[in-house]
Amino acid sequence: MTEKKIHIESLLEELESIIEKMEDDNLNIEQSLTSYERGISLVKQAQAKLNEIEKKVQILSKSDHLENFDPDD
Repeated sequence: MTEKKIHIESLLEELESIIEKMEDDNLNIEQSLTSYERGISLVKQAQAKLNEIEKKVQILSKSDHLENFDPDD
């Protein structure tokens, strides 16, 4: 089974889009809540990706080559 790779840039673009829609004040309360929930999900995904990137950078900084990396560590 292949897992779709999510890029941090696409997460941030979608989050920015949600923020812009919410700032326009054209959403009803249900739409606002749905947008907020999606935004929180995107923030959590972006944080996880950034943590993964940080671990990879730390590994690279310790040696001249990239070691096997398990994002679940």
